[in-house]
Amino acid sequence: MRPEEMHPLARLAKETVEGYVREGKLPQPAELTPEMREKAGVFVTLKKHGQLRGCIGTFEPTQPNVAEETINNAVSSSTKDPRFQPVAAEELPDLTYSVDVLTKPVPVESEEELDPRRCGVIVECGGRRGLLLPDLEGVDTVAHQIDICRQKAGILPDEPLKLYRFEVKRYR
Repeated sequence: MRPEEMHPLARLAKETVEGYVREGKLPQPAELTPEMREKAGVFVTLKKHGQLRGCIGTFEPTQPNVAEETINNAVSSSTKDPRFQPVAAEELPDLTYSVDVLTKPVPVESEEELDPRRCGVIVECGGRRGLLLPDLEGVDTVAHQIDICRQKAGILPDEPLKLYRFEVKRYR
């Protein structure tokens, strides 16, 4: 996808990663779209040839607006995801970008209130939390979604959970 075909948030993630990887510089967005002015948690996902290459985000906002949240998480996705080596400059042409802007998480009483296509889920036990975005390839059931979240958070199958759901607006 050419940059001019991308949503401004996805383009901001792309410009951030490319500028940071090549020159160690962060962009200064000239004009913020309405989505960029909001405050929300944001996840930036990088893929290379359709395979995950980095995904880091924030459950809730940590920055003054979605634009700054996107910039911070784009840098983290490309350089700090512990599952991958930092992105190298020669990989940049092969990357695709998506930005998920999260609604505020709300507690749920039961798994029946979850839908892996529409809702992301957060599991919590003590101080450990795991999050999984909605509508991910290969994650078709609530049980699978919760299991992945437990693993990410280091929560054992027999430990009690607090469940939260959220929705996302995905920009590409």
